[in-house]
Formats: sequence, structure tokens, C-alpha cells
Amino acid sequence: MQIDELLRLMVDKGASDLHLRVPSPPVLRIDGVLVPQEDLPPLNAKDIELIFQDITTPEQRSAFLKNLELDLAYSVSGLARFRVSVLRQRGTMSIAFRQVSFTIPTIDELGLPQLLKELVLKPRGLILITGPTGSGKTTTLAAMIDHLNENERRNVITIEDPIEYLYRNKKCIIAQRDLGDDTKSFATALIHALRHDPDVILVGEMRDLETIKTAITAAETGHLVLGTLHTTDAVQTVDRIIDVFPPDHQHQVRLQLSQVLEAVLAQTLLPRAGGSGRIAAFEILIANTAVRNLIRTSKTYELPSVMQLAGKGGMQTLNQTLANLVKENIVTVGEAMMKSSEPDQLRKSLEGYGSARLNQAVV
Repeated sequence: MQIDELLRLMVDKGASDLHLRVPSPPVLRIDGVLVPQEDLPPLNAKDIELIFQDITTPEQRSAFLKNLELDLAYSVSGLARFRVSVLRQRGTMSIAFRQVSFTIPTIDELGLPQLLKELVLKPRGLILITGPTGSGKTTTLAAMIDHLNENERRNVITIEDPIEYLYRNKKCIIAQRDLGDDTKSFATALIHALRHDPDVILVGEMRDLETIKTAITAAETGHLVLGTLHTTDAVQTVDRIIDVFPPDHQHQVRLQLSQVLEAVLAQTLLPRAGGSGRIAAFEILIANTAVRNLIRTSKTYELPSVMQLAGKGGMQTLNQTLANLVKENIVTVGEAMMKSSEPDQLRKSLEGYGSARLNQAVV
């Protein structure tokens, strides 16, 4: 099959990802589960080489030969856009495609917390969306930017690797920069974005000290900065940002972060009970006075208690969210347990709610 036919099959089956790897047949990820397409023949090295040639430019092929890995975007007209990752394994290429819709889903369509609408309209500060790879961070950010685009007049600059969702100007004007094609690094792009009269800057990944440092400075100087980290909860996110800096700078960073942070939203995806798609579960930390004081005084270990007790302010722990999803029969107990970083605590919060279901949980 040609690559466009495989991608059409992927879309038709509602898969989020397509994996091409020797010597397996194509494998789709549907509702989080890997499903080999056994009716298709196994792939050999030549098959994947031809697909690689079809989806890349000479410059991209040269970059892959140099770095042995490559990220790019690929589109099929009238079908969808795809984020593509290419790497080498056991002397052959492995290619993964992630589907990105041409249309940007809304916050309401995705069932995301309504709080996101309020956060993205803030005039300044730092908002962090965190979670493991494949947890939906990019889609959440796209929905937030699109909400801003429909409601405020702002100059928005995004720095992405690669560009996935394509924005069109509504009330905002939006410039999208692709790492590799439009800029050499997140840190450099962020510095130059500050000279481009921005109101809002989206940093696709805050992966190093210079990027994090510049993002904090941008938030300090009156910009709204949205970024992502590969952390699993709010406490880990705050600690990761601080720990990136040398020990003699960490006190100053705590002070800066306590002043500019607006929110941390850690998300994960769970399959819906009954196999009808997936749903995002969030841990939400809002930077109120108590949270700012804990960050400044290096008492981040107390943040979970604040989140548990400040539900009226929109905060919630991941366990609280998971417990609610179980009680509403949206996800199974077993899936919730596997996503929880504190399954024993989650089990206690579900005591009395269907002992048989709890006994079936996988911890």
C-alpha cells in the first residue's frame, strides 16, 4: 500500500497513531491500544525506505542522515495532517505518524475544564500544560489558542516542533514557527519572539535551562506564555523547573516562578468504559496566594493538600478527577488505578463504591 492509503486507513479506523517498523505489518493505535493490521503484509526495509522518500524533502533526508532521527509534518489533502517521527532501530528505519485534524476542536468539544477559557484570556503570566507523550497536550493548547483567537485581539507567536494544528487569523494575528525550518532552537526563537511585539507566546516544549529561563522572563515582562513539560503532576512540574537551574540560582527562581505562574494543568488520557474513545483527566494547580507562598518558601510538598482543599477555586488533584470519572461510570476502576501515581489513596477515596469493582482493579 502507498503511504496515503495507509493514512486513509488510519483515519477511517479512528486511530491516533500509525507505526511502520520492520518486520511487522502496519500497527494502529486505536483508543490507546496497539492493533496490528494482520491482513496487510509485513514491512521490509525497502518498503519503509520508499515511504521515507515519499514524505520527505532532500533537506529533511540530509538532516536524517546527519542526526539519525527526524521530526516533520505531513499532509494529505482533504484528509488530515500528521506529525511524523523517524528514527533508526537495529539498522532500519522506524516511522510513527500521529494524526492531527485540519480543524481545531473546541474546549467544549473536547470536554476540557471550563477554567481553560478563563486562563487563556489572562493578560500575562505562565501557564503550563504537562503530561507524558501522547497525553493530548498539543490538542489542549490548540483549543486554548483558538478560544483566544475568537475572543481577544492579540499578537500570538507559537514555536513548535513540528507545527501540527494550523491556525487562521480571526481576532488574533498568529505567527507559527517550525523548529528546524523557521528557527534553530526553542531558546533562540523565544528570545527573538520577544522583539516581535507579542502578547502571547506558545512554547511547544520547555526542554532546557535557556528556554525555561527566557519563558519566565517573558512572563515577568508582561506577556502570556503557554508551555509544555513532560512531567506527570503539578508538584513534579514546579520542582523540575526549579531543579533545572544551578543551586545558587534556585532561590531567585522560586521567587520569580511564584510571581509569574498562573496555573499548571497535568493531563493524562484514559479509555472510556465500553471502548468508546478516550477522555482526558486533569490535575489542576492554580497559583493563588497560598500556592505562591509554598513555591517561594520551597514547600512544594504541601501543594497536594492545597489542591485537595481548594476545589471551589478550580483546583483538583489527579486522584480526585479519577475518582469522579469512576463514580460517573466514565472510566473503569482498573484504568483509573493504572493512571494514578498514588493508587492506594485512590482506592481509599473509592471505598464503599462497589467493592466488587474495586477488587477487580489492577494496582
